[in-house]
This record gives sequence, C-alpha cells and structure tokens, in this order.
Amino acid sequence: MRSVNSFVAVLTAILVAAYLYLAWRLTSGPVARLALAVPFLLIWIVPLVYWVWDRESGAWVDEIIHFASYTCMGWINFLLVLSLARDGLLLATRWTAALSSFHESVRSSGGSAVMIGSFVAFGAGLFTAMRGPHIRHVDIPVEGLEPGLDGVRIVQITDLHIGPTIREAYVGRVARMANALSADLVVLTGDIVDGSVARLARHVAPLGELSPAGRVFLVLGNHEYYSGAAEWIEHFKALNFRVLLNEYHVISIRGTRMIVGGVLDAAERASAPLQRPRPDLAAGLREGPAFRLLLAHHPNIAPSAESAGFDLQLSGHTHAGQFFPWTLAVHLVHAPHAAGLAQCGRMWVYVSAGTGTWGPPVRFGTVPELTLIRLTRR
Repeated sequence: MRSVNSFVAVLTAILVAAYLYLAWRLTSGPVARLALAVPFLLIWIVPLVYWVWDRESGAWVDEIIHFASYTCMGWINFLLVLSLARDGLLLATRWTAALSSFHESVRSSGGSAVMIGSFVAFGAGLFTAMRGPHIRHVDIPVEGLEPGLDGVRIVQITDLHIGPTIREAYVGRVARMANALSADLVVLTGDIVDGSVARLARHVAPLGELSPAGRVFLVLGNHEYYSGAAEWIEHFKALNFRVLLNEYHVISIRGTRMIVGGVLDAAERASAPLQRPRPDLAAGLREGPAFRLLLAHHPNIAPSAESAGFDLQLSGHTHAGQFFPWTLAVHLVHAPHAAGLAQCGRMWVYVSAGTGTWGPPVRFGTVPELTLIRLTRR
C-alpha cells in the first residue's frame, strides 16, 4: 500500500508541475488554463483508476478513456519538449544584442509556434504508428552455420500491445504481412497484449492464422503478467503457439536441427518469487551440438544467454524509445542492447523496435517493425 501511495503522489506531482509550467508559459486567462487542464486530468485518470484500483477496462467508455488518455500523453510530450526548447532559445539569446530581434520574435510568437508544432509532431507520429508496421530485413552472419540453415528466414513479432489503440484490423495486417514473408518459423517475443483474454480474444484472433503451423513460438513479456499470464498461456496454446517457459523445442529445417529456447520474463517474480529467467534450462544442452536460438522479451538476459551457449537472442521490450526524446533516453537505460543488432561475446543479439506501440499511439524517430531475420554463413 505504501508503494501504491508513493506512485500516486509522484505521478500527481509530476503532472501538476508540468501543467503549471505549460499554463504559465503558453496560456493566458482562465478559459485557456481550464482547457489545458483537461488533457492532464485524462492522463492522471488511467494510472489511478485502471492500474492502481485495478479496474478492468471492458466497456466502450473505458476504451474511449484509455485512447483519449494515451493520445493526450503523446501530445503533452511534444508540447513540453517544444516549450522547453523555446525557453532555451530565449535564455540563449537574452543578452546578445545581435540577436535581439530574433529573441523578441521567439518571445512574442513562439508560444503559437510551440502549440502548432506540438500538433504537427503528434500528427506525424500518429500517422507513422498507425500505418505500420514496416518490414525490416536483418541478415545475421553466423560462424560455422550448418549448410541446411543457410538462408533460414525467421519472422519476429514483438511488443504489439493489443489493447485500446492496437485493434483487430492492425493485428490482421501484421498477420498477413508475416505470412507473405514465407518464413521458416515465426517468433513472438512478448508484450503481445494489454488486457484480459475476455476483452481481447477477438483482436488477437488473426494471429491464429500465422504460418508455418507448428513453428510459431512465443515467450511472455511483462505485460502478459500484468494481464493474467495463466489465462493467456492457455489461449496462446489454443492458437497453436508453442509457449516456451524456460523450455526449448527441437525443430528440423531442411534436415538440420535447430533448438528454439524461451525464458520467463523477470515480471514473473512479482507473483512467484522463486521463478526467474533460466537460459540454462532453455538451451537444451543435452541435445548436443546445434544452432541455438533464444527468445527473451527483455534484452538484459544476453550475458547469461551467451554463457548458456546460445548463438542468437531475439528480444523486444525497449521499443527503441518509441518517440522523441525517449529515443535518446532508451540508450542510457538499455545499452548496449537498446535497439538493433549487436554482439554479446560470440552470440548475436537483435532487439526489435516493436511491432506496435504502448501508451501513446505515436512513433517519432522510430517506426514499428515486422522483422525478417535471415541466417547466413559467415
């Protein structure tokens, strides 16, 4: 209870401080200030009512509130960034006589420019997110790759976050695009859903048509645990996904074996303190020499995965920051595996930018991706 109260207090303080700053810098008069308070109230409602009080969002009004709250988050983000940039310009030009006219222009009309710019940036980000995903081709050269695996095609879907902003039509487009790539296997690396099975089963249904049948593998992300992991595990199995929980499965591609392992997400420890990601269990070392692929939602498992003998790890979670300025901050938190292809010792690690969006349906500085990974012989 103390941690919940602290969360509410911190959230409220941040939102109040941001509102007071923007109201001071961009508005004049009670009507404008009251109008600006509305998006802040919408942002505050969702964490308090639906996260802290654990209200299930099943009714249409709940969906509308979520969508409005998330879009307000995106817009306020850009409004804050541009307002801070404007004040930075004002400060930098305040005591420079040669820039006095520029300073006066920014001071007098900069507020309108900030407001317009925030809507333009949000609109561009919304368009990029909703028209996604973009197919990203990634070739991975593997030392000593068996000839039978040369050219193997793996489609990665991750961080779809099916929920208030990602719906059946978007999911259907993802499934059709994935199937058109004629992959040897499809992997889903967590955070596929944001909500209960009862609420989202219809929107998840198109994923049940992913091919090739029998070679669709899934690991859970932290948001599956927030959404009822046990029910989702059974539902994913009913869609003919192979759900890997610190487990592995051996498949044969063109007569050559591949071991596909998957680990739990660290979020499991909130309900089961003794459970944790175990790459050693997912590696299938008793199966002998083989190419080993690990599915892990969070990329920070990479050092343990490399020690366990994996050749390639596929992850998500970071969204590559999703939109500016978080596209910069993500590298401080998740380096060296924040986004894209990198190595951890002898093992390759690919971190997808995500196939959907979480929270604000916005991409600015990143694009949602459906990843086609091709193994090649070095």
